[in-house]
Amino acid sequence: MAQDYHELVVWQRAIELTVCVYKLTRTFPKEELYGLISQMRRASVSVASNIAEGRGRITPGEFRQFLGLAQGSTYELQTQLLVARKLGIGSDDALTEADSLSDEVSKMLGSFIKTLRAPERKARS
Repeated sequence: MAQDYHELVVWQRAIELTVCVYKLTRTFPKEELYGLISQMRRASVSVASNIAEGRGRITPGEFRQFLGLAQGSTYELQTQLLVARKLGIGSDDALTEADSLSDEVSKMLGSFIKTLRAPERKARS
């Protein structure tokens, strides 16, 4: 693959999402260290990690599979953000920022996955 994963805007935004989640979860109660804090941090790190790992794979199909895993992690994180909001954990502004970033990354991943599928469909026709 021609493009280094560092150059992918979706990977860059995923890194911003991870930093945002780490800052947000610093304010969570200590009893959430092995609960929401751990889950949210792992899900956010997983997004960028799967993008990077997928970029290192040989075929577009393998890359697409890892982008799908990254997409799943964004959904997982969005669910955890909703739980935190409903429990009143974390500042509303920080939760909104993380929600917004996760939504943006999710949309970018969806578009990227569709782009990788397009040539495959043409080849089968």
